[in-house]
Amino acid sequence: MNLPRRWIIIGIAALVVGVPVAWYLLSPLFISREVDEALPTSLPAPAFSVSQADATEAMSTAMAVEATELDEPMPQEDMSTMAVLVQGRFYDVAHEGMGDAIIYILADGSRVLRLQDFEVLNGPDLHVWLVPVDPVPDTVGVEIAGYYDLGPLKGNAGNQNYDIPADLDLSAFKSVVIWCQPFRVPFAAAPLGST
Repeated sequence: MNLPRRWIIIGIAALVVGVPVAWYLLSPLFISREVDEALPTSLPAPAFSVSQADATEAMSTAMAVEATELDEPMPQEDMSTMAVLVQGRFYDVAHEGMGDAIIYILADGSRVLRLQDFEVLNGPDLHVWLVPVDPVPDTVGVEIAGYYDLGPLKGNAGNQNYDIPADLDLSAFKSVVIWCQPFRVPFAAAPLGST
C-alpha cells in the first residue's frame, strides 16, 4: 500500500518538529542539576596584587619571627553582617519539594533569597517566584496574581542565592514558589513566615 506523498512529508515534518519539542519538555525529568553557592556576604573581599619579589620578602620576614602560641580561639564566621528576615520549609504542590527558603538582609542593606538544602523535581523552564498567597494552590494553567519573578531556577538541587531588588516590598509576599513556565504549574512552595 502506497501512502500519498503528502502524508509522508507531513509525517517527516511532524517528527522534525515533535522530537525537539518532546526533548525540551521531557528531558529535564531525567536530568538533575545541583548548585552549591556559598552563603552571600555583604561586600566582596578587596582585590590586590603582590609581586613575586614582595611575596618572597614577606615570607622570609615571617619565617624569621619566633613562633608563639596564641590562646585565642579561631574566630567563627561573622554572622553579624547578616540577619534572617523570613524563612520557611518547602512543601509539595504539584511535585515533591524539600529544603528551606530563607531571606537574608546583609549589612549593606541588600537582600537575598537563599534556597538551602533544596531539592525539587526538575522540569522545563523552572523559575523562582515570590507570591502573595499562602498556601499556594495546586492549579494548572492559572498564574498566581501578583507574583514577582526572581529569575530562572539555577538548579533543581543544592544551595543557591537570588538577589531581591531593593525597591521590592517584601511585605506583599507570603510564599516562594518554584514555577514551571511552559505548563504554568507550581512545583513546590515555601511559606515566608517570620523568624
